[in-house]
Amino acid sequence: MNKALLSFILSLSLLLSSCAEVMTALKTVSGDAPLTEAEVIEGLKEALITGARNSAQELAAQNGYYGDELIKIYLPPEASVIVDNISKIPGGQQLVADVVLRINRAAEDAAKEAAPVFVNSIRQMTLRDAFDILRGEDDAATQYLRQTTYDELFNLYSPRIQASVEKDLAGGISTRDSWDALTEQWNKFATSLAGRLAGMRPVETNLGNYLTGKALDGMFVKVAGEELKIRQDVNARVTPILKKVFGSLDERE
Repeated sequence: MNKALLSFILSLSLLLSSCAEVMTALKTVSGDAPLTEAEVIEGLKEALITGARNSAQELAAQNGYYGDELIKIYLPPEASVIVDNISKIPGGQQLVADVVLRINRAAEDAAKEAAPVFVNSIRQMTLRDAFDILRGEDDAATQYLRQTTYDELFNLYSPRIQASVEKDLAGGISTRDSWDALTEQWNKFATSLAGRLAGMRPVETNLGNYLTGKALDGMFVKVAGEELKIRQDVNARVTPILKKVFGSLDERE
């Protein structure tokens, strides 16, 4: 949403005291009757659903996570000691590269199941939620989705991530196997006499929880990008109701 549109909407929210008045101000592009409550909420739900589906599809593709530096998943912070001292374990560099690739492949695999989870939550949006989002920031819909669904999504997404972590990928090796191989090698060194004298500590991380959190963070980044496109790019409004709701805002710039 550009600054002019944001300024208009914020001013409008101060001047108008009810959803009905806001709705009257939102005329259709053709200048006909104002948008109905049903059209406003349907349009915003479609915006979220469109963004969620596009994001999930993009992330589920090969290199959806791994090939995007903005959301690429690296080793957990607790494992930074491994990276900092990787030359001390045999084949360390390759082990790190392998596990980073595989944790991203696990996230890409789990993303295939994400869209229905988002869509189910979006369909519960209320009219008040819809108007708050309409008057909100560029990522207001994404923030609404994160605030209202994150815990549920984490609980629903985590088993899928865990299954992906355990699934054998190329070469018959799972992400879990790769992570365990890396941490086992490191922990052997960390608990050895030389490691203890050097002040090294073993690494114990719940890979499933870490990966689920990072995967969802990346998903919301993508949803926010899709929301921004729908707000600003008329070509991203792929359904009639999206064109009608967001087109009405364009007319008010």
